[in-house]
Amino acid sequence: MYSSIKLETKGAAAVITFNRPEKLNSLNDPMILEFRHALAQAETDDTISGIIITGAGKGFCAGMDMNALDGISAEGEHKRREATEALKASPGDASMGEDYISGFTYLMTVRKPVIAAVNGACAGLGLSIALLSDLRFAADNAKFVTSFSSLGLVAEHGQSWILPRIVGPSNALDLLWSSRRLLPDEAKAIGLINRIFPADELLDSTVSYINELATKAPLSLQTMKQQVYRHLNTTLGESMKETDQLMAASIAHDDFKEGVAAYLEKRPPNFQKINID
Repeated sequence: MYSSIKLETKGAAAVITFNRPEKLNSLNDPMILEFRHALAQAETDDTISGIIITGAGKGFCAGMDMNALDGISAEGEHKRREATEALKASPGDASMGEDYISGFTYLMTVRKPVIAAVNGACAGLGLSIALLSDLRFAADNAKFVTSFSSLGLVAEHGQSWILPRIVGPSNALDLLWSSRRLLPDEAKAIGLINRIFPADELLDSTVSYINELATKAPLSLQTMKQQVYRHLNTTLGESMKETDQLMAASIAHDDFKEGVAAYLEKRPPNFQKINID
C-alpha cells in the first residue's frame, strides 16, 4: 500500500517507519500523505495500544526534501489534492479544535500514545514531528538540529510553540538561533528527549514501553493526553474544573471498578477497549 513508509505491528505497538533511507527519510508530499494514512490506520485498530515513529537506515527524518519544495507551487498543490483522494485520512480527534489541524500538530490529538524513536539525524520538519509526538526516545547516536536559521527561515511547523514548552524559552532560542547539532546527552539534560538507548536496542525498548502501556486503561491514557495538551491553553482554574468533571466520570466508569477488583484479587486488570472510528 505504501511506497515511502512502512507500517508494521510489533506486540501492542504500531511501528511507522519513514522509508527513504537514501534521502535520510526527508519528506515529500506522497510520504506525508502515507504517514497520515498509516497513523489513522493505527489509531483505529483496537489491537494497538501505542504508535512508534522511526526511520529506516541512518536517519530519523532530515526534514523536507529540498528537491520536493516545488510541491508548494500551485501545480504541486493540485497534485497533492489528487493524491489525497487515494490516501484520504484524518488521524486525531477533531474535537480538540482548530489549533491542532495545521502541519503535524494533529499528532497531539491522536487518541493513543505516540512515541518518536529517533534513530539518527532529526532535523527541521523531522524535529517538529518528534517534538509533536508525546514522548521522544533516542538512540545514543542520534542528532537533533532545528536547521531553519541556516536556510534563512523562521521557527516553523509549530516549533516556536512546542519547543519552549519542552525545553524552556532560553534553550529554545539557543537551538533555533544557532541551528547547532544537539547530541543525546544534552538533549536529555534539557528535557528534549525522555530516554536514551543503544542504537541496536532503541526499537525493541520502545516496543517494550508500549507493551507496558497496554496493561493500563486505554480510556485513562486517552483522557490524560487530552488533558495535558488542552490544559496548556487554559488557566489553572479552568483545568481544575474540567479535571473534577473527568474524575467524577472516571470513578463511575467500569474501568475503575475493574482496576480496584484486580488490585484486591492480585490479578492483571481487564480494561475495556475503546472504539475509535
